[in-house]
Amino acid sequence: MDAQGEILIQAVPGFPEVDPGTNLGVMISERIDLTDNDIIALSQKVVSKAEERIVSLDTVTPSAKAEELAGELDKDPAVVELILSESTAIIRKDAERSILIVETVHGFICANAGIDSSNLAESGTVALLPKDSDRSARRIRAEIEDATGVRPALIISDSFGRAWRHGQSEVAIGCAGIDPLDDWRGLPDRSGNNLEATNIAVVDQMAAAADIARSKTSGTPAVRLRGLERFVQREDGAGCFPQLRKPEDDLFR
Repeated sequence: MDAQGEILIQAVPGFPEVDPGTNLGVMISERIDLTDNDIIALSQKVVSKAEERIVSLDTVTPSAKAEELAGELDKDPAVVELILSESTAIIRKDAERSILIVETVHGFICANAGIDSSNLAESGTVALLPKDSDRSARRIRAEIEDATGVRPALIISDSFGRAWRHGQSEVAIGCAGIDPLDDWRGLPDRSGNNLEATNIAVVDQMAAAADIARSKTSGTPAVRLRGLERFVQREDGAGCFPQLRKPEDDLFR
């Protein structure tokens, strides 16, 4: 495949606080020009705010299991209850760092089911992941098209830790209008040898690149990427689901 040329990454300026029910597609469209070839990367947190996935901890009644785990981990029982309700399995417990590694209802393996309290206006609240980030991406993409007539691809991302490296990196948890994987297996390399394992997680790379332009404290949750039009497609596609590794293919669980 041809090499890419110049790639432009620009944070969407002037983004206000997001309230429940906010039309994110319109909000983005009013603040930056868009084309069918663009890609918008959007922070999970603003999607959760718009979809009323912010929970006040004083409304949560912890179960006996949550109370027990909270004691082991020195963690708020209400937070543990929410983690359990958003998960299908506990993969690891780390009492020293007060972390639960779980498989979420979406199929993600991550710390504390992706629940956190950063960048929230009200104390005593936490944000849950969107119920279906792929569906959210399709909806926001449609909102942009309704507002502008153009149909850029849409990525929803969140920060995940990595098992073998320090530090968090932004990954895609939902997408529309783009295949999450760029599969080069079977194609020849520069020497004419067939590639056997090269299957590039392009939406994760785009999410990470966008996060550099966004910054965690800048209040700019949306980023436009240009120069990657070969990845953009008219159809919404299967979303991020194809990225999820099946348990039988997981060598480390």
